[in-house]
Amino acid sequence: MRSRLAALLVPLLLLSLLPAAVAAAAPASERAAEHARVLAYWTPARMRAATPRDVSFDAVRGFQPAARPGGGGGSGTTTGSSWNGGGDMLRGSGKVWFTIGGSDYICSGSVVKEAKTDQAIVLTAGHCVVENDGTFATNFVFIPAFDTKPTYTCAGTQYGCWVADALYADKAFATAGGFNDTAVQHDWAFAVVSDGGLNGTTQLNTAVGDGYPIQYNVDFTGQTLSAFGYPAAKKYKGSDLVYCRGPVGTDPGTGGTTWSMPCDMTGGSSGGAWVATTNTSTYSYGTTTLSSLNSYRYTGVSNMYGPKFNDRTKATFEAADAGTLPSTVVRTFLP
Repeated sequence: MRSRLAALLVPLLLLSLLPAAVAAAAPASERAAEHARVLAYWTPARMRAATPRDVSFDAVRGFQPAARPGGGGGSGTTTGSSWNGGGDMLRGSGKVWFTIGGSDYICSGSVVKEAKTDQAIVLTAGHCVVENDGTFATNFVFIPAFDTKPTYTCAGTQYGCWVADALYADKAFATAGGFNDTAVQHDWAFAVVSDGGLNGTTQLNTAVGDGYPIQYNVDFTGQTLSAFGYPAAKKYKGSDLVYCRGPVGTDPGTGGTTWSMPCDMTGGSSGGAWVATTNTSTYSYGTTTLSSLNSYRYTGVSNMYGPKFNDRTKATFEAADAGTLPSTVVRTFLP
């Protein structure tokens, strides 16, 4: 069973990295120039052309790219429905654009609760920020509430485009050598953004609200969680915030070290948050916590899988929040 599942492993984005060199943060003037460059890079044509890099296993050719662009709020069980509930979940979730290996890609992300007034933090998947040759992504942009105004110009979106100043990932993911059992257990990352947006707003949390706190070291086996994201492959179009809600189990293919949930979201949803909530009607910041994220799938299996948030997840987030670099974390500043 283990070998069969390993052969069918389908990461939504097959990306990993080797240890990256630590750089110094750029002065404010350089960051402003870099932000302007990134925003100029993301023309409407580039945004539309960016693809999720989901991968399918072919028995003859091995892992092959299979991405191709592809659909209300509610409390019932679902394996993939449009989220029409609005509120904090719509504002606190968004799409991620980035460049890696000379190609442009999309993922999903969520705003994390933190206390600073000069920055904000976005949770996404580790494979959405780094490549397996040790090169971090560039041109990293987060657009919250994309579903509200799904246009491809920053000025046309609800809250504008937010450019990352730094990216943080777990070193175990960074040194896994490929999208394997070690990688999927540590497939989280955090992007630090400082300014941007519309209407003179200079802080992401001011625009969209507090964001969601993260919980660590919780056993969700048998509990019901919800997963959110912007799937853009196969039947999905990439402009609609989609959610799944169902019972949580573990993946026998990783020896039970990652979570599973019935869900048919596809590439582009990678990095979207799994949440625990006491109110499925609102998913408000005050009643909802980040619990995992969309990481990988298997061909022919209508489940989504995600990492278990633990002390290493906490260390990665705290490093991003404080600007530190503990031994379990890798980081890059942009530029």
